[in-house]
Order: sequence, then C-alpha cells, then structure tokens
Amino acid sequence: MTLAVNPPIQQKPLSVDEFLARYGDNNRYELIDGEVFDLEPTGPHEEVAAFITTKICVQIDSVGLPWFVLQRGLLRPSGTGMTAFRPDVAVVDRAELTREPLWADQSILTLGSSIKFVAEVVSSNWQNDYARKVEDYAVLGIPEYWIADCAGLGGTRHIGKPKQPTLSICTLVNGEYAIQQLRGNQRIISPTFPDLQLTAEQVLKPGRQLR
Repeated sequence: MTLAVNPPIQQKPLSVDEFLARYGDNNRYELIDGEVFDLEPTGPHEEVAAFITTKICVQIDSVGLPWFVLQRGLLRPSGTGMTAFRPDVAVVDRAELTREPLWADQSILTLGSSIKFVAEVVSSNWQNDYARKVEDYAVLGIPEYWIADCAGLGGTRHIGKPKQPTLSICTLVNGEYAIQQLRGNQRIISPTFPDLQLTAEQVLKPGRQLR
C-alpha cells in the first residue's frame, strides 16, 4: 500500500501533465486551476461514497442500463490545461467511451457527455464542491450532481443556518443546476434514477440504519 503524503507547497501552478506525472497514481488528489487539492478521504468519507455507489449500481443493474460507476477516475475537461477533477462517484455511459481520446490508456474522461451522474462527499475544501464544481459540472452538461455534506461543513449560503448535514441534489435545467436541499427523512427524488428509494439521512449517515 502506498502511503499518502500531503502535496508540497507549490512554487507555481501545475499543468495537468505535470499533475499526472506527480500524482497520477495517487487518487487522493485533484487539480483545479493549477492548484493541487487533497480530497481528504477519511473513513466516513469513503463509507458515504461506497454507500452511494452500491445503491446506484443496484439501479443500473435492475434497469439494464449500459452504464457503470467509476470511482476516483479523473475528469479532465477538454479545452482546459490546468484542471483535473476526481469525482467521488461518477456514472459513466459505456456508449460514449469510443469518443474519449484518453480512455483506452488511462482512467481519464474529457467529455461531459460520458457522465450521467456525479456525487461529491464534502470535506474541508467545501468551496470547490459548492461553487467551482457546481459551475463546471453544469457547463459540462452532467445531468445530475449530488453534494453529500455529512458534517454540515458548507457555508451558510449553501446549507442554511444553523448548519446541519445536508444532501444537495443538483438537476440540470437549461444549462444550470436547480438545487434542492434535503435533510433527515426527506426522500430523494432522482431524475436519473427515478426508482431510487432513499432518504437524505440514509446517504449522509449510512451506518445508522445498521444499528
């Protein structure tokens, strides 16, 4: 097992190629505008991402969709040379992969059309999930984006006051995300997976239902 280390203080912004050379084999980092961010994959963080993956996989299998869940692959938007997102959970359309120029050799996607759904589990770098990725994932045309803020870390403008665990469901409407905030036993309505039977709390605290 490779031990993760914090990225060194950057002397200059990194290009995607420089980022891949240094961190390409370490899935705890992503690159945004040349800056390396630690995704801080703690145990609870990974538990939530795994729970979402499990439930989504059941939906994909039950309907027989030609999709699969990619965890920790890179999304390198075409036309940008200094950004490489690493979504916690991404649902990929196999039919689109023939158009992906890097996929045959690397776990890297460049086209938003390849992704049907994405989820991020919020860490201390919450600004990226609530601001930058909301904007960029919408521009890429990703139909549905979940922000699972298990510890209520986001700013009050995003999750309200007092802060509390919140699941934000972002649905693409006319090129922008309409955002619905869910908490507690509020049921998730997913346009991508309409048969999904989950509440916000089940996603935000997946271990609770086992106690």
